[in-house]
Amino acid sequence: MRTWLRLAMNAGIVRRSSRVALVVGTILVAINYGDRLITGELAAGDVVKMMLTYCVPYCVSTYAAVAALIAARGEERHG
Repeated sequence: MRTWLRLAMNAGIVRRSSRVALVVGTILVAINYGDRLITGELAAGDVVKMMLTYCVPYCVSTYAAVAALIAARGEERHG
């Protein structure tokens, strides 16, 4: 678990995952809340959901990057 967290906090992975979250999260927010943003009819709960919309692609991107690194290291040892 320590190795996984150390890799997840690697500056390169954090930067890459942040960029993915910014792009994908913005697209999802536009799709799901664009009409309310334009009309100004956002509820307080919508803001929390919008923030979570950015967290999901960040987590998915981080998980994929760490899993790929761990798999590559495993293949190097056994291959």
